[in-house]
Amino acid sequence: MSQFESRNVVPLLLSVNAGYVDTAGFLALQGLFTAHVTGNFVTFGAALALGTSGATAKLLALPVFCLVVIATRLAGTLLSRRWSRAFEVLIGVKLVLLVLGAVLAIHFGPFHDGDSREAIITGMVLVAAMAIQNAVHRIHLPSSPPSTLMTGTTTQVMIDLADRIYVGDRGQAPPPARLMQMAINVLAFALGCGAAALLFMRLGSWCFVVPPVVAALALGVRLAGPEPAR
Repeated sequence: MSQFESRNVVPLLLSVNAGYVDTAGFLALQGLFTAHVTGNFVTFGAALALGTSGATAKLLALPVFCLVVIATRLAGTLLSRRWSRAFEVLIGVKLVLLVLGAVLAIHFGPFHDGDSREAIITGMVLVAAMAIQNAVHRIHLPSSPPSTLMTGTTTQVMIDLADRIYVGDRGQAPPPARLMQMAINVLAFALGCGAAALLFMRLGSWCFVVPPVVAALALGVRLAGPEPAR
């Protein structure tokens, strides 16, 4: 697979996985966002106001996410000094965490109490996996739209559409390739969300077997491409 194909396919697979894990985690873990962790500020407040479970996990999600992002950055820097495949190693770690998260979800689920030890551990494993994805995407795929934060991407898509409708004083419309890339990225995320909702309704906690498969596919596509220059 060419480097061009790898650079286009991998971000889409990451977006599908992010939408899937976020939705599956939200449904299975009493409203916990595992990828878009800042959304837990809202659900934490709702849990306190409504007296629902899961407040502890929502409170822990952000510090766990931050610590894993820091660790990922440091590990990636050290790996890059010795090997050009730092991205692949870190995605491999994410894959392991997603497998562990699936095992925990299947073994302990369904989670009727979001504050139970089992639910918190499962949630934090999935948060850690998504933290690694967020970090490696930002570091190694800086030109690709984010795979987890769709609000900014959707806003830019609408701005680009408006600028193509009326150029005004800017002289030229934004490149169509950028608009297409961002739109497909949002659609991939939405596809992951829809698939997770459907499979959760059909399979319950067994729906968590899908993210490791998608992560393995993304890793395989990346490894099939040419080795990055150091």
